[in-house]
Amino acid sequence: MTVFQAFVLGVLQGLAEFLPISSSAHLALAPWVFGWQDPGLAFDVALHLGTLATVLWYFRDEWKKLIASAWTIVRQRRIQTPEEWRVIFLIIGTIPGAIAGLLLEDAAESAFRSPALMATTLMVMGVFLWASDRFLPQSRAIGDMRWRDALFIGIAQAFALVPGFSRSGSTITGARLLRLDRTSAAVFSFLLSMPITAAAAVLKVPDAVREGVSLPWW
Repeated sequence: MTVFQAFVLGVLQGLAEFLPISSSAHLALAPWVFGWQDPGLAFDVALHLGTLATVLWYFRDEWKKLIASAWTIVRQRRIQTPEEWRVIFLIIGTIPGAIAGLLLEDAAESAFRSPALMATTLMVMGVFLWASDRFLPQSRAIGDMRWRDALFIGIAQAFALVPGFSRSGSTITGARLLRLDRTSAAVFSFLLSMPITAAAAVLKVPDAVREGVSLPWW
Protein backbone atom coordinates (compact mmCIF):
# COMPACT_ATOMS: atom_id res chain seq x y z
CA MET A 1 0.00 0.00 0.00
CA THR A 2 1.20 3.51 -0.80
CA VAL A 3 0.73 6.69 1.20
CA PHE A 4 -1.63 7.95 -1.51
CA GLN A 5 -3.77 4.81 -1.25
CA ALA A 6 -3.83 5.08 2.55
CA PHE A 7 -4.92 8.72 2.22
CA VAL A 8 -7.75 7.82 -0.17
CA LEU A 9 -8.96 5.04 2.12
CA GLY A 10 -8.77 7.38 5.11
CA VAL A 11 -10.95 9.94 3.34
CA LEU A 12 -13.38 7.18 2.36
CA GLN A 13 -13.51 5.99 5.96
CA GLY A 14 -14.21 9.49 7.22
CA LEU A 15 -17.07 9.97 4.76
CA ALA A 16 -18.65 6.54 5.24
CA GLU A 17 -18.24 5.91 8.97
CA PHE A 18 -21.01 8.18 10.17
CA LEU A 19 -23.56 6.96 7.66
CA PRO A 20 -25.21 3.50 7.85
CA ILE A 21 -23.54 2.36 4.62
CA SER A 22 -20.78 0.06 5.95
CA SER A 23 -17.44 1.83 5.86
CA SER A 24 -15.77 -1.60 6.16
CA ALA A 25 -17.37 -2.75 2.91
CA HIS A 26 -16.32 0.44 1.14
CA LEU A 27 -12.77 0.07 2.47
CA ALA A 28 -12.65 -3.51 1.19
CA LEU A 29 -14.32 -2.78 -2.16
CA ALA A 30 -12.24 0.30 -3.06
CA PRO A 31 -8.95 -1.65 -3.44
CA TRP A 32 -10.79 -4.29 -5.48
CA VAL A 33 -12.26 -1.62 -7.80
CA PHE A 34 -8.94 0.21 -8.28
CA GLY A 35 -6.78 -2.91 -8.44
CA TRP A 36 -4.94 -2.18 -5.19
CA GLN A 37 -3.79 -4.75 -2.67
CA ASP A 38 -6.36 -5.36 0.06
CA PRO A 39 -4.88 -3.70 3.17
CA GLY A 40 -6.66 -6.23 5.38
CA LEU A 41 -8.70 -6.06 8.53
CA ALA A 42 -5.88 -4.67 10.70
CA PHE A 43 -5.69 -1.52 8.55
CA ASP A 44 -9.48 -1.29 8.67
CA VAL A 45 -9.39 -1.38 12.47
CA ALA A 46 -6.61 1.24 12.56
CA LEU A 47 -8.78 3.60 10.49
CA HIS A 48 -11.69 2.98 12.82
CA LEU A 49 -9.49 4.18 15.70
CA GLY A 50 -9.51 7.63 14.13
CA THR A 51 -13.27 7.75 13.94
CA LEU A 52 -13.46 6.25 17.44
CA ALA A 53 -11.54 9.27 18.72
CA THR A 54 -13.97 11.57 16.92
CA VAL A 55 -17.04 9.87 18.38
CA LEU A 56 -15.46 9.78 21.83
CA TRP A 57 -14.83 13.54 21.65
CA TYR A 58 -18.34 14.30 20.41
CA PHE A 59 -19.94 12.26 23.20
CA ARG A 60 -17.36 13.26 25.82
CA ASP A 61 -19.94 14.70 28.22
CA GLU A 62 -22.08 11.58 27.91
CA TRP A 63 -19.06 9.35 28.57
CA LYS A 64 -18.08 11.38 31.64
CA LYS A 65 -21.54 10.64 33.05
CA LEU A 66 -21.29 6.96 32.08
CA ILE A 67 -17.86 6.54 33.67
CA ALA A 68 -19.08 8.24 36.85
CA SER A 69 -22.14 5.99 36.82
CA ALA A 70 -20.00 2.88 36.34
CA TRP A 71 -17.91 3.88 39.34
CA THR A 72 -21.09 4.39 41.37
CA ILE A 73 -22.29 0.90 40.42
CA VAL A 74 -19.00 -0.64 41.55
CA ARG A 75 -18.81 1.40 44.74
CA GLN A 76 -22.42 1.20 45.89
CA ARG A 77 -23.34 -2.11 44.25
CA ARG A 78 -26.69 -0.93 42.99
CA ILE A 79 -28.29 0.21 39.75
CA GLN A 80 -30.85 3.00 39.99
CA THR A 81 -30.38 5.99 37.69
CA PRO A 82 -30.95 5.97 33.90
CA GLU A 83 -27.21 6.54 33.36
CA GLU A 84 -26.36 3.53 35.53
CA TRP A 85 -28.76 1.36 33.56
CA ARG A 86 -27.25 2.67 30.32
CA VAL A 87 -23.82 1.44 31.47
CA ILE A 88 -25.30 -2.03 31.96
CA PHE A 89 -27.05 -1.90 28.59
CA LEU A 90 -23.79 -0.97 26.84
CA ILE A 91 -22.02 -3.90 28.50
CA ILE A 92 -24.82 -6.28 27.49
CA GLY A 93 -24.85 -4.90 23.95
CA THR A 94 -21.10 -5.32 23.57
CA ILE A 95 -20.98 -9.00 24.55
CA PRO A 96 -22.50 -10.59 21.38
CA GLY A 97 -20.16 -8.70 19.05
CA ALA A 98 -17.14 -9.52 21.20
CA ILE A 99 -17.97 -13.24 21.21
CA ALA A 100 -18.67 -13.28 17.47
CA GLY A 101 -15.44 -11.41 16.78
CA LEU A 102 -13.36 -13.93 18.70
CA LEU A 103 -15.07 -16.95 17.13
CA LEU A 104 -15.20 -15.65 13.54
CA GLU A 105 -11.96 -13.68 13.36
CA ASP A 106 -10.44 -15.77 10.55
CA ALA A 107 -13.62 -15.69 8.45
CA ALA A 108 -13.89 -11.93 8.92
CA GLU A 109 -10.40 -11.52 7.45
CA SER A 110 -10.93 -13.81 4.45
CA ALA A 111 -14.26 -15.36 3.42
CA PHE A 112 -16.39 -12.43 4.57
CA ARG A 113 -14.42 -9.99 2.38
CA SER A 114 -15.71 -11.42 -0.90
CA PRO A 115 -16.87 -8.58 -3.25
CA ALA A 116 -19.98 -10.55 -4.24
CA LEU A 117 -20.93 -11.13 -0.61
CA MET A 118 -20.36 -7.48 0.28
CA ALA A 119 -22.47 -6.26 -2.65
CA THR A 120 -25.29 -8.55 -1.55
CA THR A 121 -25.14 -7.58 2.11
CA LEU A 122 -25.08 -3.87 1.23
CA MET A 123 -28.36 -4.27 -0.63
CA VAL A 124 -29.93 -6.42 2.09
CA MET A 125 -28.85 -3.94 4.77
CA GLY A 126 -30.33 -1.05 2.82
CA VAL A 127 -33.70 -2.78 2.48
CA PHE A 128 -33.89 -3.65 6.19
CA LEU A 129 -32.87 -0.15 7.27
CA TRP A 130 -35.41 1.49 4.96
CA ALA A 131 -38.24 -0.87 5.94
CA SER A 132 -37.65 -0.52 9.69
CA ASP A 133 -37.60 3.26 9.43
CA ARG A 134 -40.51 3.52 7.02
CA PHE A 135 -43.09 1.17 8.49
CA LEU A 136 -42.53 1.04 12.25
CA PRO A 137 -43.75 3.76 14.64
CA GLN A 138 -41.36 5.79 16.79
CA SER A 139 -42.89 5.21 20.19
CA ARG A 140 -39.90 4.69 22.51
CA ALA A 141 -36.92 6.72 23.72
CA ILE A 142 -33.53 5.55 24.94
CA GLY A 143 -34.77 5.83 28.54
CA ASP A 144 -37.41 3.19 27.80
CA MET A 145 -34.84 0.52 26.95
CA ARG A 146 -34.62 -2.78 28.82
CA TRP A 147 -31.85 -5.34 28.98
CA ARG A 148 -33.52 -7.46 26.27
CA ASP A 149 -33.40 -4.46 23.92
CA ALA A 150 -29.68 -4.01 24.53
CA LEU A 151 -29.05 -7.70 23.88
CA PHE A 152 -31.05 -7.62 20.64
CA ILE A 153 -29.15 -4.55 19.40
CA GLY A 154 -25.88 -6.21 20.42
CA ILE A 155 -26.74 -9.29 18.36
CA ALA A 156 -27.50 -7.00 15.44
CA GLN A 157 -24.07 -5.41 15.90
CA ALA A 158 -22.44 -8.83 15.60
CA PHE A 159 -23.63 -9.03 11.98
CA ALA A 160 -21.26 -6.16 11.20
CA LEU A 161 -18.42 -8.69 11.10
CA VAL A 162 -19.61 -9.20 7.52
CA PRO A 163 -18.64 -6.08 5.52
CA GLY A 164 -21.81 -4.71 4.00
CA PHE A 165 -23.78 -5.22 7.20
CA SER A 166 -22.98 -1.73 8.43
CA ARG A 167 -22.31 -1.65 12.16
CA SER A 168 -24.28 1.54 12.64
CA GLY A 169 -26.85 0.38 10.09
CA SER A 170 -27.32 -2.95 11.88
CA THR A 171 -27.63 -1.42 15.33
CA ILE A 172 -29.90 1.42 14.19
CA THR A 173 -32.08 -1.08 12.33
CA GLY A 174 -32.21 -3.28 15.43
CA ALA A 175 -33.19 -0.30 17.56
CA ARG A 176 -35.83 0.82 15.07
CA LEU A 177 -37.28 -2.70 15.01
CA LEU A 178 -37.70 -2.24 18.76
CA ARG A 179 -39.53 1.02 17.95
CA LEU A 180 -36.92 3.39 19.35
CA ASP A 181 -37.08 6.84 17.80
CA ARG A 182 -34.37 7.87 15.35
CA THR A 183 -32.38 10.00 17.79
CA SER A 184 -32.35 7.34 20.51
CA ALA A 185 -31.40 4.64 18.00
CA ALA A 186 -28.50 6.72 16.64
CA VAL A 187 -27.20 7.78 20.06
CA PHE A 188 -27.19 4.24 21.47
CA SER A 189 -25.64 2.95 18.23
CA PHE A 190 -22.67 5.32 18.41
CA LEU A 191 -22.17 4.82 22.14
CA LEU A 192 -22.19 1.06 21.53
CA SER A 193 -19.57 1.42 18.79
CA MET A 194 -16.84 2.60 21.14
CA PRO A 195 -16.23 -0.46 23.35
CA ILE A 196 -16.25 -2.95 20.45
CA THR A 197 -14.01 -0.77 18.24
CA ALA A 198 -11.55 -0.22 21.06
CA ALA A 199 -11.50 -3.96 21.81
CA ALA A 200 -10.86 -4.78 18.14
CA ALA A 201 -7.99 -2.30 18.10
CA VAL A 202 -6.44 -3.85 21.19
CA LEU A 203 -6.42 -7.21 19.39
CA LYS A 204 -5.43 -6.06 15.89
CA VAL A 205 -3.23 -2.97 16.07
CA PRO A 206 -0.39 -4.75 17.94
CA ASP A 207 -0.39 -7.41 15.18
CA ALA A 208 -0.11 -4.71 12.52
CA VAL A 209 2.78 -3.07 14.38
CA ARG A 210 4.64 -6.37 14.74
CA GLU A 211 4.17 -7.21 11.07
CA GLY A 212 5.25 -3.75 9.94
CA VAL A 213 3.58 -1.69 7.22
CA SER A 214 5.39 -0.50 4.11
CA LEU A 215 4.04 2.79 2.75
CA PRO A 216 5.76 3.99 -0.45
CA TRP A 217 4.66 7.49 -1.40
CA TRP A 218 2.86 6.50 -4.64
